[in-house]
Amino acid sequence: MVAATDRWLRVRVMEEDDLEQVMRIEQAGYDFCWTERIFRDCLKAGYCCLVLAEDDEVFGYCVLMVGPYEGHVLNICLDERVQGQGWARHLMNEMIDICRRTGASDLFLEVRPSNPVAQGLYRSLGFNEVGLRPGYYKAKNGREDAIVMALPL
Repeated sequence: MVAATDRWLRVRVMEEDDLEQVMRIEQAGYDFCWTERIFRDCLKAGYCCLVLAEDDEVFGYCVLMVGPYEGHVLNICLDERVQGQGWARHLMNEMIDICRRTGASDLFLEVRPSNPVAQGLYRSLGFNEVGLRPGYYKAKNGREDAIVMALPL
């Protein structure tokens, strides 16, 4: 396990050269993961794609879409070696700050009902449940709903 005190990780813009490591983290973190093409499309479209890294080693990432009045967290995932150490909160705060700087009034995200750890993090940051998307996620037994959460900025 990599302790936060043992390493100084920084947030920087994701580059195409990071995608191999991003995909490793994505595939380890999700049963139904994004493809490399989706990440490439996000980079091409100009979405805010960030990595949590030490030099060239990537330990996490997030993808944020920012529009004129709102932001939307599309993906966030951490390498298991740095989970539970406050790095997800750090990435979320980076995305919140970006949205505030661009003038967004709200930040939205979806989270699985089966992911109480993430729900707890989002609630602790001030997100509230604002809706439900039935059958939004692929799941081992069919589909799983998504809880829609929003943070007023």
